[in-house]
Amino acid sequence: MLPPCRAVLAGQALTGVARAMLPPCRAVLGGRALPAAGGAALGGWSLWRPALLLLLRPGGRQPAFSTSCARCSKNRRLRQKRVISERKLTRYFVDHRKVRVVGGQGGGGGHSFYSEPRKIFGGPDGGNGGDGGHVILKADRQMKSLSSVLPFYQGFHGEKGGSKNCYGANGAYMYVKVPVGTLVKEDGKVVADLTQHGEEYVAAYGGAGGKGNRFFLSNENRAPTLFTPGEPGQERVLHLELKTTAHAGLVGFPNAGKSSLLRAISNAKPAVAAYPFTTLNPHVGVVCYQDYEQVAVADIPGLIKGAHQNRGLGMAFLRHIERCCFLLYVVDLSVSQPWTQLQDLKYELEQYKKGLSERPRVVIGNKIDLAQSRINLPLLKEHTDDRVIALSALTGDNLEELLLHLRELYDAYVKTEQSRGQSPVKW
Repeated sequence: MLPPCRAVLAGQALTGVARAMLPPCRAVLGGRALPAAGGAALGGWSLWRPALLLLLRPGGRQPAFSTSCARCSKNRRLRQKRVISERKLTRYFVDHRKVRVVGGQGGGGGHSFYSEPRKIFGGPDGGNGGDGGHVILKADRQMKSLSSVLPFYQGFHGEKGGSKNCYGANGAYMYVKVPVGTLVKEDGKVVADLTQHGEEYVAAYGGAGGKGNRFFLSNENRAPTLFTPGEPGQERVLHLELKTTAHAGLVGFPNAGKSSLLRAISNAKPAVAAYPFTTLNPHVGVVCYQDYEQVAVADIPGLIKGAHQNRGLGMAFLRHIERCCFLLYVVDLSVSQPWTQLQDLKYELEQYKKGLSERPRVVIGNKIDLAQSRINLPLLKEHTDDRVIALSALTGDNLEELLLHLRELYDAYVKTEQSRGQSPVKW
């Protein structure tokens, strides 16, 4: 059999059966084209590909030529993954969501009496109804945004109680997957913080099942007809807030080269352009080491002066820095007085949360490939006591020193968490 998009022939004639199996795109046989009738007898053959590829290579020679139909070429182009622009990614990345959750209603109690031939009174045998299902939020590391979370969730209802003392089935639990690092708030108060993969929180409890008439049997009432309906499920309005969980956070002003640096040290592909505020959403890249340890680095959108007062992108992205274990301050060495950038960044972080700027940190002087940057580097080191690593994200100069120091910060973080009896965040 020949596949519909390939006909590899070395000047040999085909039989009538083989000619009918060719696709509509036709194949050239020794300089001659097959008539269209050969492909017309095919019907819907060109819509699928057979698994077997028949290659006719007489004498061990390479095939004379190979042709493809236009439809197959178009399908190959459509199957390629398209790059999502930063503007479109803004619509997909959601870090706030208001959700109304309602637990499942309990099933009603059964109302029946035991019936058997030649038995006048069998007594009540209505079973209880099943409980309603809970609505449960579950942290999943595969989820990166709250965009897939719906605004309303209704739990599954319990079934009604049956005769012969049969209880109704309980409603199944409804699991809602949320990203790791999701904060759950109700009326402005934090009720849950899902920081570990697989961690769960019951957002709404299901209602209890009703009682059947068998439950009300007593010495005074031997034939009860009373039964109760199921209770409604719990109803709540919750606010979900995502705080990106990463080991390291790239902090800097717009156009400092944070996205370029993340592309250079990981497989992440954030948008890079020569204008400010190219990055509108946090990106997380993973740095892999030879011993299979993985360090997650978050590219936080650029901050400006007054970010703690909600200027620019503001506090909407300052909270993503709050979850980072250590900070990477990215400073543009090509500007005049680059140390002022470092001072302003620390001030904004300190105003947002006290002690945030004093976490384990390193200062990265980017764009060292420029002449002005080499002049400003010693001046930057004079104005800070933090370790300064000069590099170029564009050319890749001195990236090894950054990767080695990044691993040192990660190992220190793991040792600190283990000494506290806590498990470090793994990616």
